[in-house]
Amino acid sequence: MNEAATSGAERHWRALERLYASAPVNSLFASQLEVTGEGRARIVFDVTEASYHAAGAAHGTIYFKMLDDAAFYAANTLVTDRFLLTTSFNLHFTKPVRTGKVVAEGRWVSGRRRVFVAESRLVDEEGDEIGRGTGTFMKSRIPLSSLAGYSG
Repeated sequence: MNEAATSGAERHWRALERLYASAPVNSLFASQLEVTGEGRARIVFDVTEASYHAAGAAHGTIYFKMLDDAAFYAANTLVTDRFLLTTSFNLHFTKPVRTGKVVAEGRWVSGRRRVFVAESRLVDEEGDEIGRGTGTFMKSRIPLSSLAGYSG
């Protein structure tokens, strides 16, 4: 990739990180997005008792949110003009988590036109996979440039 293309991609990736940080829902979670390359995104977040279900472990909503977001942003690295929308998402729980840092790793799998497929996995502090998912994402009519968080 030439320098101009690299700098354009880097600007897009940093703008996606700003977009994530600006979403009101993310004020509810101690999390941070890092776009690590084309088709790749990583979210580090803290699981606390605030996200527990009645039996004392993280509720599935936290798994879904972080898996969906990591896969979504991995796919949106390939789209510089439009906001993507999740059209479906499958997830699998493999281990409960109670507290600590968890990493959601997203990776684009296929699609470059209108529909994108990406997968993600959650890894706890011990390095164990605690969940994984696969999502389908579609280009919306919403220009990324129209979103205040993306533009800066």
